[in-house]
Amino acid sequence: MAVLIVTFSQDNESIPLVIKEIEARGEKAFRFDTDRYPTEVKLDICHGDTEQVIITDGEQKLDLSEVSSVWYRRMRYGQKIPDSMDKQFREASINECRATVRGMIASLQGFHFDKMANVDRANNKQLQLQIAREIGLITPRTLTSNNPEAVKQFASECKQQGIITKMLSSFAIYDQQGRENVVFTNPVTHEDLEHLEGLRFCPMTFQENIPKALELRTTIVGHHVFTAAVDSQSLDGSTFDWRKEGFALAKAWKPYDLPEDVEKKLLKLMAYFSLNYGAIDIIVTPDNQHVFLEVNPVGEFFWMQIYPPHYPISQAIAEILIKEKIGHRVLD
Repeated sequence: MAVLIVTFSQDNESIPLVIKEIEARGEKAFRFDTDRYPTEVKLDICHGDTEQVIITDGEQKLDLSEVSSVWYRRMRYGQKIPDSMDKQFREASINECRATVRGMIASLQGFHFDKMANVDRANNKQLQLQIAREIGLITPRTLTSNNPEAVKQFASECKQQGIITKMLSSFAIYDQQGRENVVFTNPVTHEDLEHLEGLRFCPMTFQENIPKALELRTTIVGHHVFTAAVDSQSLDGSTFDWRKEGFALAKAWKPYDLPEDVEKKLLKLMAYFSLNYGAIDIIVTPDNQHVFLEVNPVGEFFWMQIYPPHYPISQAIAEILIKEKIGHRVLD
């Protein structure tokens, strides 16, 4: 039997870390890079008198009837289809690749870490905030709007600390080498409030600016909870979004003991969305309040393992993927 890992060729160390742990336990892992499909990787899906799905990647071949577990992380459908192709045809090809791969995943009978429908639902940030508040977690005051007057009113209500703006979607631009340029969280200035005409083309999300003593990254795998803290205010560039200085701060994270009541509420949130995995962002305020920002159902963890605090996150993921073969389900 095998574990199928669905990602893309430029994904980070997370993938080899998990593959190493799977193989160390005597099991097989097969990597399917969605950006190399359909230009380099072949996928045959046959439904009829017999059903068969085969992935062929060079000399490697996987019959999906052998798959006991599947983990999908990063999708870059058809990214290597030439840009020289007519735009309409290229978009149609990418859409067909997306429909084919997602359909293949949906039809897999093995354990899904996590189910695609659960990941899609959990990716709704507005729903996350709603459920988090119902569970009892502290969340920031938030406004998503394309109405300049509503934004100005919201800013006046948050006048003491000011407001920030962020994207609900994971918006990024990729250069020709596939490098990612992310739109980060940014402060909203008085000048910005006088130039909100662009909202008629794109709504934005605004939140009250929460004072930060520390920022936490809590990675949950099943019932394992790994929390690390960083002083994001130590660098000017990471004041509003630690990811802007992600590389500079990579070795600055330290173990953090999450209060028991906060941990229980986070596990309850994970259970609500039926997730086995989640990377959660939290602000610790100067008066020691823990403010929930969001959970990313396919968020990153690799730096928390390769640098201190060296949490065994890939081991926890591998164990769940393997144990599902013998029916030890973690979350329904």
